[in-house]
Amino acid sequence: MKNRLKLPAPAKLNLFLHITGRRDDGYHELQTLFQFLDMADELEFSKRNDGHIQLSTPVTDVAHEENLIVRAARMLQSASQTSFGAEIKIDKKLPMGGGMGGGSSDAATTLLALNHLWQINYSLPELAQIGIKLGADVPIFLFGEAAFARGIGEQFEAALPTESWYVIIHPEAHVSTGAVFNHPELPRSTAPLQAPLAKCHEMNWQKLPNDCQELVFKLYPQVAAAHQWLLQYAASKMTGTGACLFAPCSTESEAKQVLAGLPKCYRGWVAKGMNRSSAHLALAAQQEG
Repeated sequence: MKNRLKLPAPAKLNLFLHITGRRDDGYHELQTLFQFLDMADELEFSKRNDGHIQLSTPVTDVAHEENLIVRAARMLQSASQTSFGAEIKIDKKLPMGGGMGGGSSDAATTLLALNHLWQINYSLPELAQIGIKLGADVPIFLFGEAAFARGIGEQFEAALPTESWYVIIHPEAHVSTGAVFNHPELPRSTAPLQAPLAKCHEMNWQKLPNDCQELVFKLYPQVAAAHQWLLQYAASKMTGTGACLFAPCSTESEAKQVLAGLPKCYRGWVAKGMNRSSAHLALAAQQEG
């Protein structure tokens, strides 16, 4: 059994996001369509025999014990009562506060990797029960397939949206998810979609809104400005609670042409949509090897 494992932690997009209500516990009822990207953080895990959990590459502005990677490792350690620990390194590539799920994806990849390295062998639903305590986006990265989601974003049915090429823009704003979801002006009463979930991939999701978008534009004018710039070239939309914006393109070359004109005040990428998580693909390859 290997004592070292390297896995990606991919980004995600919310191809649309409806907020259909608010529960008594403060969580919001959602409907959304998740798809992964070939953009990812890279994490490396080494098994330790002393039970110690150490993230040896700190993430800027995030305390060690508050980092979702460390918290995920400790929660899996506690749930399984394993005596093993881990040394973890991260090459952080995904923007923080961008709505692409970077922190949640890091946590999910940590659970997947340590479940394998520590030979715990929990099922994905069992890992998701741990992951949901870390954040509402963690379970989709454990599910590992593009999916129509509802509930608080943790009830899934696999979907097959077009694996488009996307232009992704980060307007150098860090949007607070908590501030957005607690804001009194956030829409919370969008009528739930009634189409059969099995046919959700047939929806024209480009015509479906992100209910957080207008509020974020109001609170963060730089996100609104980036949206207006991208609209010149393609159908721009915000992912999650922002700040990242995305626009589908017909080809990689078309996406690269759009990105070539990006103002220097923004960061941007060209990325491919993926209906299977690169973390799951990489772990499967490791297990087969």
